[in-house]
Amino acid sequence: MRKSLRLAVPKGRLLDDVLEYLGNRGMDIVFASRRLSAVDSKGHLEAVKVKNSDLPTYVHHGITGLGIAGDDVVAESGKAFTRLHTFPFGATRLCIAAPVGTPAPNHFGGMVRVATSYVRMAREWFHRRGIPVKIIRLGGSVELACALGLADYIIDLVETGHTLTANGLEPIVTMEEIRVRLIANPAYFKLNYDEIQQLTDKLAGGSDDRHETDN
Repeated sequence: MRKSLRLAVPKGRLLDDVLEYLGNRGMDIVFASRRLSAVDSKGHLEAVKVKNSDLPTYVHHGITGLGIAGDDVVAESGKAFTRLHTFPFGATRLCIAAPVGTPAPNHFGGMVRVATSYVRMAREWFHRRGIPVKIIRLGGSVELACALGLADYIIDLVETGHTLTANGLEPIVTMEEIRVRLIANPAYFKLNYDEIQQLTDKLAGGSDDRHETDN
């Protein structure tokens, strides 16, 4: 790659997987203590650590141009990106969960109360099905919402389901399968097409990769 690219990577649980994946493909990135940016050993890729929920904003404004994020983070941002690559790690499900034995929500049951941090995705899912919904935004520990009478259902990411089970809940509807993607600002992608193509070829092991732009 002739031109250096800037990539936003998420802090938190995905970071180690991201850095290992890049390193295995010749892009070794090591963050010095307390540093939020680092350049790979060849000087072709600068990685910037950002908060997961802020990552789409950096990419949307072209500050980084590229980013690695889950489908849930991208969807909640409401912004359009070009999707360049799907990673083999970090897959999970966005599910509606409720106390064991609770039926799935439907438009015959009247208004339902849903607690979640995924407000945009929740609203769109219920509205597409014509189900009246009151969405209660929570930043965390959504499993408590049903037990304490705040909500009838919760919406959250589910990997093993152990936390739900421990709180007397079960997933009853899978809203969406969530994957981790390499995304790009569409304008940045066009301006840096050759360099980004070389990057995606490395990520895909040299195979062809389909580029998709969100609508």
